[in-house]
Amino acid sequence: MGSGIRKRGKFMALEKPYLDVPGTIIFDAEQARRGYWLNQFCMSLMKPENRDRFRANERAYLDEWAMSEEQKQAVLARDLNWCMRTGGNIYFLAKIGSTDGKSFQQMAGSMTGMTEDEYRAMMVAGGRSVEGNRYVGEEGDAQAHRQPQGSAGGTGTANKESN
Repeated sequence: MGSGIRKRGKFMALEKPYLDVPGTIIFDAEQARRGYWLNQFCMSLMKPENRDRFRANERAYLDEWAMSEEQKQAVLARDLNWCMRTGGNIYFLAKIGSTDGKSFQQMAGSMTGMTEDEYRAMMVAGGRSVEGNRYVGEEGDAQAHRQPQGSAGGTGTANKESN
């Protein structure tokens, strides 16, 4: 489903200049529609009985939701970047980490390929420099081919493109 507006019966695409920000997934209306059921699943984890059901049989619990197979696989892999590419909102996805007993800092570190200590040190030092990270054509740290960084490595799905 493309984003756009109707003008006198014609469908016109909206420009999205923010898509040129490297290493950034913008949660816009299109992503919200795409991730609706993924985010609803995450919100269900606010109830202890649902967390228990999810922990008991993750796949069976996920199959109760009208999520895409890709979204289910992203959740099972605990790959938050993949979840976000399929419409997940980080504030909803935090419920998965909480269910797993992880802090938000641990989750954020996993998204950058860093250990929790490396992520903390980077943030205390002011985060990544904006130099080389303003738009996709630059060669900064946030460029896709430079992710994930840090000694934590990654699952290899950080660079996966989604439809």
